[in-house]
Amino acid sequence: MEINLIMKSARSAVLELADGGIYRTVETYGVFVNGAHVTDAKTVIVSLFDLKPMTDYEVTVERASGERAGELRFRTDEEFVTLDVRAFGAKGDGVQDDTKFIQAAILACPPKSRVLVPRGVYRITSLFLKSDLALELAEGAELRADTQREAYPKFPALIQSYDETDEYHLGTWEGNPLPMYAGIITGIGVKNVLIYGKGTINGNASRENWWHDPKVMRGAFRPRLFFLNHCDGVTVAGVKFCNSPSWTLHPFFSDNLKFYGLTIENPSDSPNTDGLDPESCKNVEIAGIRFSLGDDCIAVKSGKIYMGRTYKKPSENVHIWQCLMENGHGAVTIGSEMAGGVKNLTVERCLFSHTDRGLRIKTRRGRGKDAILDEIAFCDIRMDHVMTPFVVNSFYFCDPDGRTSYVQSRECMPVDDGTPSIRRLVFRNIDAKNCHVAAAHFDGLPEQKIEEIVMEHVAVSYAENPKRDVPAMSEGVEPCSRKGIFANNVKKLTLRDVSVTGQEGEAVILQGVDELIR
Repeated sequence: MEINLIMKSARSAVLELADGGIYRTVETYGVFVNGAHVTDAKTVIVSLFDLKPMTDYEVTVERASGERAGELRFRTDEEFVTLDVRAFGAKGDGVQDDTKFIQAAILACPPKSRVLVPRGVYRITSLFLKSDLALELAEGAELRADTQREAYPKFPALIQSYDETDEYHLGTWEGNPLPMYAGIITGIGVKNVLIYGKGTINGNASRENWWHDPKVMRGAFRPRLFFLNHCDGVTVAGVKFCNSPSWTLHPFFSDNLKFYGLTIENPSDSPNTDGLDPESCKNVEIAGIRFSLGDDCIAVKSGKIYMGRTYKKPSENVHIWQCLMENGHGAVTIGSEMAGGVKNLTVERCLFSHTDRGLRIKTRRGRGKDAILDEIAFCDIRMDHVMTPFVVNSFYFCDPDGRTSYVQSRECMPVDDGTPSIRRLVFRNIDAKNCHVAAAHFDGLPEQKIEEIVMEHVAVSYAENPKRDVPAMSEGVEPCSRKGIFANNVKKLTLRDVSVTGQEGEAVILQGVDELIR
């Protein structure tokens, strides 16, 4: 077995136990640090905490029989001082508002040092990060958010520069520049930040507060649980996020981001509580995360219209691996706010369980000529009870004009500045069991067909009593169950070693496919 060191800091490390398992290891291993047993590993991505700075460590991994499966050596990073938030006045009793005390510790923290939040419940509103910060949430520590709207700062949307030649954008909501409440944890223009530990960040949202009339803007739009704006070099490891007011982790126009070994939990009926939504972000690593929530697990975005057209910053170089997505709408979604495009997205060695869809691409006319999707790859994926494993929908009926003939017409329209494009999609080595609605629904624009879809070594089988539903949210798509592969308006479709068993009717339904390769 190969053991890879994914990340290390002064007090923590993240390992990958590459034994051929997907999310979960093939067997349970004992993990020993300098000869002492620290945990039993059942997942491929393993986090180590409570390490000491500037210390040499040997990690050994053993099978149940005692046989050594692998080993790894590393040295932890330097640390100058630790600032305990209790020393700054935080009580962690769940009653006192500890925001200003924790904020003071953050602002006072020098480089190569850490802010420690020990065991306790800390009532907070918005905390703001700063550059060169390590923030540790110890085991048993919970940052619990207040739910009074008036206690939160408001971020205006666009602020015009003094000479009226530029603008500063702070607030955002579903891809548009709009006023929003500051995130529970917020980073604005920060660099070199690490947030880690066994603790919890709890948005404390419910139907009595943030989730009541969720689409209505009251004062400003709902905060994110974790919000980054124009940040660079942020790593989050081990922490649990739950009960988010809206999107849980939302990096916005930020680069070089790493998310490892997290747990993201929101109730299955919670509104718009996406797990992790990188928006116009570059170089993003997502590994070992368990998602269970009320909307899309991961949704990759790049602005609705204004932000995409103005800044033309795609989300690119996104790598997702060894994750578990369950109980969400889409396991991995692209769009619908993707006017700046998405390219070089790889999802591999993941489990999708009880999600409505596996891959879900949502676009439509009006997203624009910069809304280009290219080099999207899904490899080595296992799905169970995913209603429709593959959906590419070019007629997604979002926005006030979403049901107009301009968006929904299946007639060929002129290609103009509002026409999005989908280039190359690859699905390889995927096994989807107990599916319900359809194996795949690929629906491109007649005037701008999907350029290429490659499906190789893909097996789809249906549940015994499949549910009936629509495979894609667009006009004219009828509810169905056990529908095969539907492809419409695709230039080149490759189907190699692809099987659909238990479907009703034809296994493959083609309309407007220029070239079929088997």
